[in-house]
Order: sequence, then C-alpha cells, then structure tokens
Amino acid sequence: MSSSPPRFAPLSLLETRVLGVLVEKEHTVPDTYPLSVNALTAGCNQKNNRNPVIEASDAEVQAVLDGLRARTLVIETSGARVTRYAHNVGRVLRIPDQSLALLAVLMLRGPQTAAELRTATERMHRFADVSSVEAFLDELSARAPDAGGPLVVKLPRAPGEREARWAHLLSGPVELRAPAAAGRAPAGSEPPDLTLADAAALRANQALLAAEIAELRGKIERLAAELGIAL
Repeated sequence: MSSSPPRFAPLSLLETRVLGVLVEKEHTVPDTYPLSVNALTAGCNQKNNRNPVIEASDAEVQAVLDGLRARTLVIETSGARVTRYAHNVGRVLRIPDQSLALLAVLMLRGPQTAAELRTATERMHRFADVSSVEAFLDELSARAPDAGGPLVVKLPRAPGEREARWAHLLSGPVELRAPAAAGRAPAGSEPPDLTLADAAALRANQALLAAEIAELRGKIERLAAELGIAL
C-alpha cells in the first residue's frame, strides 16, 4: 500500500482562496477559528492582502467547502450555534507549517518574491531571513513524484524586476514563458494563456475602464447640451 500523499484535481481560484483564508485565520484570529461560512466568505472577499479581489457568496463558499471536505482538505466541526470549518492542508500534503504558510500566501496574494513572502508570512511563521524562505521554497519545488510532486514553481524574472517570483501549483501547471521583449509582438504570434487570477484581474480592470468611459461620455454629453453643440 502506497504511503504517498493523495493526488487530486487542480483547485479552482475560490478553492485556493478558501484554503488560504483558513490557514491565515488559524494564526491571525485563533479565538474565532475554526471559521463559520459567514466569516470565511468575509475573509475570501477582503480587499486587502488579496489578489485578485473577488466577490464570492455564502452559497458559493459553502459549495466549495463541501467539495474540499470530500477531498479531506477541510474538516467540519460542530459549534454551539453554527457549523465551523478548519483546514487539513498540512496533513494531506504532508508539509511542515513553514511550507504551509508560504503556500497560503501564494494562494491569497498570487506570485510573490521570497522577500515578499517573508514579510507576508510574519503572522503565520517568522522566518529568520530570506534564505530560509528560499530553502523551503526549493524543497516545495523539488518534491519527487512519489511525494506528490512539486507544489511551487519559480517564475522567470520579469523585465525591470530584481527578483524572480514564485507561484503555487495547486491549480495546475503554470506556464513558464520567458518575459517578452518590449516592442511590437511578431506577426502571427498567439496571445499568452491566462491563469484564473489573470483573467479575474483583467475583468476587474475592464469593468473599471468601462465605468470611467461611461462617466466621461456623460460629462461630454452634458457639456455639449449646455453649449448647444450636436454630437
């Protein structure tokens, strides 16, 4: 009988957000952990320390919890008044608390440098220095297939950045595309594939631009009407 960690299908953005919130809140608000669905939804929808920012409903979070429970990544506990939920990520993946803290930040905030991860994990685990963060990241990225395979990957350094960023692999492989050179794209080149986080951020930016354009159009129409100018 194999003792390898179980393999499971890639996690969705909301699934990784739920797990990241559970790991985070276990350390930052221990008095209210395990979390109710309402508290977990609020944590998923936080505007700070989240990338991308999302708007999940209680029903969506509950559906995700039910799926994560089936994969033993989440444990349900009975509270005095409401059902509460705790994560089981460290045991399922068989990783230490230090590695779990790094994964949680990557699930909540997207790709990060080792220095950014050291700062962001301060309340979950205090790393002595950046090199200790890199040592745990190297371990996570070098896990053998019989141990469940790599859980993080080091991304190519983007132009103008001094450090490379790391990304988690719980949502499936991350395409390691070398940063494109500045300038016009070659004719016939295909647009890059978007991750779920990229797509959500792009939709948010498009919505913001559409709202700004609509506001400007309204101002121009009102000004034209005042001046008697036909548009």
